[in-house]
Amino acid sequence: MIQIIPAIDLMNGKCVRLLQGRFEDKKIYEHDPLEMAKAYADAGCTRIHIIDLDGAKAGSPQQSILIGHIAAQTGLEVQSGGGMKSAELVENALKAGIYAAVIGTAAIRNPEMLRECLRNFGGERIILAADVLNGKVMISGWAESSDLEIEKLIEDFVPYGLKKVLVTDISRDGMLTGPAAELYSNLQQNWPDLEIIASGGVGSMNDIITLDKAGIQSVVFGKAIYEEKILLKDIQELNRFYAR
Repeated sequence: MIQIIPAIDLMNGKCVRLLQGRFEDKKIYEHDPLEMAKAYADAGCTRIHIIDLDGAKAGSPQQSILIGHIAAQTGLEVQSGGGMKSAELVENALKAGIYAAVIGTAAIRNPEMLRECLRNFGGERIILAADVLNGKVMISGWAESSDLEIEKLIEDFVPYGLKKVLVTDISRDGMLTGPAAELYSNLQQNWPDLEIIASGGVGSMNDIITLDKAGIQSVVFGKAIYEEKILLKDIQELNRFYAR
């Protein structure tokens, strides 16, 4: 049973979506982030993925108050990232109400920081985020290749208690052309005890069903909802079906 995790990307307190991670290719949606989160909770979702794009740009979280408010008002497990470059910033975010911190570029530039976070807060509350292009992990807003293969990145942190990995296929992100099911399936088979969270390319309910059949444990998507390729009632129906 795959878990649906709707995504909200925040910029200046508004819901936005980027095309393949490019800040210059953003689309602002006239949705209130809190109301969107409440709608997801009403549709039976229990987790939500919130990225602080202002924080990612600034190098430290900028929307912690709003994100903490969303967590408090909805009861959703909030997994959130954007600018969490130190264990102290991660700790502050967890104290502010988010359930799990999403750490990407910082894990590659400063792997000891991620190891420290895994030791201090546990694998349930730390998510390694890997943005992948042709099997290689990209960093710095997808502008720079780390020359590190995704398998090696995961392998490096498993001994320290890693439990959750969010993998985004850059070539598909925001494109609504379907997810890289084979990539996620291979990773899930290699590490059956990890939660591989698929991200990128979901454009229909059939895409979610494909990932489910491939054995993927959870999926993050957002643009498909804003563009009404996937409706809230569809999410509600699927959540009800899986809850049987």
